[in-house]
Amino acid sequence: MSRAPMWRAIIALGVIAASLFFALTQSARLGLDLRGGTQIVLETRDSPVVEADAESTQRALEVLRQRVDALGVSEPSLYRSGQQRIFVELPGVQDPREAAEVIGRTAQLTVHPVQGATDKQDANKGKPARDGSRTLADPDRKGAFLKLGPTVLTGDGVKDAEAVLDQQTLSGWVINLAFRGQAGKDWARVTGAAACAPQGAPERRVAIVLDGKVLSAPGVNADVACNVGISGGSTQITGGFGREEAHDLAALVKGGALPVPVDVVEQRTVGPTLGADAIAASTQAAIIGLALTGLFIIVVYRLLGALATIALALYGLISYAVLVALGATLTLPGLAGFVLAIGMAVDANVLVFERAREEYLGARALKSASAHLDKPLSIGFRKAWSAVVDSNVTTLLAAGLLFFFATGPVKGFGVTLSIGVLVSMISALVITRVLADFAIRRRYVRGRPGLTGITSTGRVRAWLARREPRLVHHRRRWLGVSALLIVVAVAGIGLRGLEFGVEFTGGRLVEYSTSRPMDVDAARTAVTDAGFPRAVVQESGHGNISVRTGELSNDQQHTIRTALAEEGGEVTVERDELIGPSLGDELRQHALIALGIAVATQLIYLSVRFRWTFAAAAVTAMVHDVLLVVGLFAWLGRPVDSVFLAALLTVIGYSVNDTVVVFDRVREARRRDPAADLETTANKAVIQTLPRTVNTGMGALFILAALAVLGGDSLADFSVALIAGVVIGMASTVFTAVPIAVQLEGSHPAPPVRPRRSENGGTRSPLERRGRARDSGAVV
Repeated sequence: MSRAPMWRAIIALGVIAASLFFALTQSARLGLDLRGGTQIVLETRDSPVVEADAESTQRALEVLRQRVDALGVSEPSLYRSGQQRIFVELPGVQDPREAAEVIGRTAQLTVHPVQGATDKQDANKGKPARDGSRTLADPDRKGAFLKLGPTVLTGDGVKDAEAVLDQQTLSGWVINLAFRGQAGKDWARVTGAAACAPQGAPERRVAIVLDGKVLSAPGVNADVACNVGISGGSTQITGGFGREEAHDLAALVKGGALPVPVDVVEQRTVGPTLGADAIAASTQAAIIGLALTGLFIIVVYRLLGALATIALALYGLISYAVLVALGATLTLPGLAGFVLAIGMAVDANVLVFERAREEYLGARALKSASAHLDKPLSIGFRKAWSAVVDSNVTTLLAAGLLFFFATGPVKGFGVTLSIGVLVSMISALVITRVLADFAIRRRYVRGRPGLTGITSTGRVRAWLARREPRLVHHRRRWLGVSALLIVVAVAGIGLRGLEFGVEFTGGRLVEYSTSRPMDVDAARTAVTDAGFPRAVVQESGHGNISVRTGELSNDQQHTIRTALAEEGGEVTVERDELIGPSLGDELRQHALIALGIAVATQLIYLSVRFRWTFAAAAVTAMVHDVLLVVGLFAWLGRPVDSVFLAALLTVIGYSVNDTVVVFDRVREARRRDPAADLETTANKAVIQTLPRTVNTGMGALFILAALAVLGGDSLADFSVALIAGVVIGMASTVFTAVPIAVQLEGSHPAPPVRPRRSENGGTRSPLERRGRARDSGAVV
């Protein structure tokens, strides 16, 4: 065995061994959309005295962490994003009302001496006057108000707060406070001053205020000495609290005050049943899609197809191992990206096998010595390398944009798709090659070359050889059809408009499941009667009811749930998405920026790898594909959300991926013969690569069809967008990208290159010599 195969085998075994270790010793970190729970995104804003910058947001994060820990949620996750965003993930929390109220409150705890009582609130309505006094409602007397003096103690002086059962009444809960340092002395001073007032006088009370509301205003006991007060550095807040209320208040007080106010800009809740169903459905789709894809390539490529299927299974293992090793969070769109990347792995294998098949058939026709199995296969891997790299880089560019512009679960799609693309190259170019090299060296296989699958012509290639279609010759006809399709798509966007999801418009979308079957008309009536006549009520998958509104508080969401329960029985929230209007505008802007950058980066990359005419043709075909998919969703009235954006960016990568394979073949042919007619060369390249296009497309469609059928409502639109994108992308490469490239090249031909005498007496252009040294030529 030569050194190269030996090193490839060592690398393959090392990667597989490491993957087994990580897969068996670590488990994947599931996102909230898979394990159920609530995610709340908070945005800090400036206060009158503190600017909402990275430092104050980080301090707010630490306060929130203490509050969440006090709530008793298992494995919560809090992290800062950018200057002013805080993400709070609460696994298992299905009712976000309590959590959002507790973690979002500013919790400004203050202590004030009471200066008097009144039946009227003064004109400042609770706001501090110039002398620091304020008037707030008396918690012990309805309709009465207390006039409070300036603040003498703040929550910063509280060392600990604990909710305990009242030992005197045994029926209510109180909050024990422990002060630190000077705060204990301040408490003794204010209670000592209050003890000097007569019994029953308002001035004998001390008010404890939280967020502008008097929690408790106890009177100082008779045994407290005047000007001495309550010493010992501790006290107790009473107020007839229930157990949960007392615990929440203790958590707020102990956590301290937020340095800056926070607003809830996004909130997502996923029920555990929906998450479990999503995992089961995606896993089932992956298994069925992989099985169908493996069966297909085994039928087409026989032994090499079977080896590629083994490599695909190892691809799944390696991808999962990389995911857990990096500690990445696996989300529902991430699962879709994981499954979709299988199609990318299939593409690399098909590229290699089709090139090997061409080399074998060509060598056999010439009765060349290279018609042995190992030589064509080696050439196939070498010649497919350029197309594999170019096509995967374009997909990585699209996936990389999701890291910078996507939010929430869709980031997981970018992670898994990027991992899948990189691992697919290892799977196809290293593991498949090691297995193939080992197989074709067996005497049994050498004696039966038909087993390998590369010695046969193939149905698609045989049909093309019989017909010899001149597809590029009718380019104006194809471009006319493409233009007509774009007009139809744009008409759909203009006439029907795009149904933007709540992520791009702001608002709230809640999906309810009912224990009893409920007609959508009855649900619509119940929601209207509950006071929400403008809510959009629709039937969701599995008989669920979805309600979409503009602004909707957590209490109002609970009101709708109660209204549905009158006829639907027990009502469970399966999915709850709340997006603030400012965040919706931001996400919509980011989506447009992501699409614009995707187009620009693809154009720049392809201009470097190919001539600008071919880069412009590929990008034009890509924009054509995007418009058709968007137009299809406009005509169908399907929602355009962040998951659709992920699908659209994938369509961009796949479209350019397909086009690059054809252009790579054109580039290779023009290096050999720069003077050849471009139309003939391009037509030949299309015919040569069409078997690969069909076989790869079929492999991807098996997987996407499984996702569409089994993936549930959450992945149905995603799968439909990608199925449309794959089919349109396959067609646009042949009928849009190549015709435009030929047309542009005819109008703007490359500068002529003067041939130079080669060492053996022939001629070889500088471009041909440069093409041997580097992969990117300047002719195409």
